[in-house]
Amino acid sequence: MRTHHTITLLTTAAAIALTLTLTACDPQTSGNGKPAAPSAPAPGASSAPSSAAPATKTATKTATLPNFVGKGLQSAQDEAQAAGFHALKSHDALGRDRLQALDRNWKVCSQTPAAGASIDTSTSVDFGAVKLEETCPAVDAPAPKPAGDTMPNFVGQGMKAVRGALPSNASITVKDAVQSRMVLQESNWKVCSQDPKPGTALSGRPVSFTVAKTEETCP
Repeated sequence: MRTHHTITLLTTAAAIALTLTLTACDPQTSGNGKPAAPSAPAPGASSAPSSAAPATKTATKTATLPNFVGKGLQSAQDEAQAAGFHALKSHDALGRDRLQALDRNWKVCSQTPAAGASIDTSTSVDFGAVKLEETCPAVDAPAPKPAGDTMPNFVGQGMKAVRGALPSNASITVKDAVQSRMVLQESNWKVCSQDPKPGTALSGRPVSFTVAKTEETCP
């Protein structure tokens, strides 16, 4: 009987020791063998997962704008892009509102901003251009003044640009002042006379022009 009690006590002691060992090795278990409760966040700490660090702003890049005046428009655009300037546009320096459909047929007369300026490379660069066979004006011809309630003076200005300065719903008649030719490409024609006269109230009334080719003299 005494031997039986001794074996029982040893078996019980071994089981207790094994339990204590497993408890110590499992960090998720409390001292009483039950799963440990999750620890509470420190005071003032957020329980939400931390967000990613804010993105840094892109550094501004500056460069010196080269001089493109006198170059072919296509060459000027290529060189500007090589220098880091990609926001490029161009306009008709003669104020005729012609499109630079084939850049190789145009040359640069002016540029904005001016050459030599140290500017942000994202700045828009505008080239004033004329066709290769044309002479650059001393300064870019201004665009026609948009018509408001009264008729501006359009005499001498390009017919295409004049049409763009009138209301989009205006009724417009254009006739050749020199011969009985059809006026097909208005960017090649200039205004010789107009009706109504400058300063006249428009009020939706029809507008008529006589025109001549740009290189011609008005009668």
